[in-house]
Amino acid sequence: EVLTEDPETAFCTLADREDLNPEEGSIYHCLYQFTRNEKLTENNKLLCEVCTQRHYGPKKNIKSEKYVYTNAKKQMLISLAPPVLTLHLKRFQQAGFNLRKVNRHIKFPEAIDLAPFCTVKCKNVAEGNTKVLYSLYGVVEHSGTMRSGHYTAYAKMRSINSHLSDLVIRGQSPQALETEPVKGQWFHISDTHVQAVSASKVLSSQAYLLFYERLL
Repeated sequence: EVLTEDPETAFCTLADREDLNPEEGSIYHCLYQFTRNEKLTENNKLLCEVCTQRHYGPKKNIKSEKYVYTNAKKQMLISLAPPVLTLHLKRFQQAGFNLRKVNRHIKFPEAIDLAPFCTVKCKNVAEGNTKVLYSLYGVVEHSGTMRSGHYTAYAKMRSINSHLSDLVIRGQSPQALETEPVKGQWFHISDTHVQAVSASKVLSSQAYLLFYERLL
């Protein structure tokens, strides 16, 4: 479905993404690439119903209708900031006829700001806010190959974020919450073995799944 948007704000974000200059190999760079502005030209042109009607006039018989395609811009932005942000990293790539696991380390922070990737009309962000902050509380890591391996997890034992219930149950946007990562002890979980670890150990892991909770 194509919606009519104000062309002045259709590609605007809550925070200026051009100021990011994200480091390659970081989660910010992944998000920047995923939400980049794309030009649709040549074989990727957009079917324009308004252009078609303007050129051919209204058609009653859809099957015989001719269409007009036009150059366009496309960008995927976040329109509703979730209470819990789950980032799933693609850990495989095509190698001929086979799939190969990607073992490259992707840098990720304890606190992340989604504002540069949110539309300026993000539904559950308080008016005037230019930050949409999240705190890391869980990581899933996979060791092994595409054929076999082992999953382990890192989880943070922390104080309860009472504002999450407002977001989940009532959909209310936070007004003024903490802007720093939630403090707590990290643990590494592998089957029945649980061990306390440092935050630096967590941040050096080869993350497969990242779990963040909303702060602001």
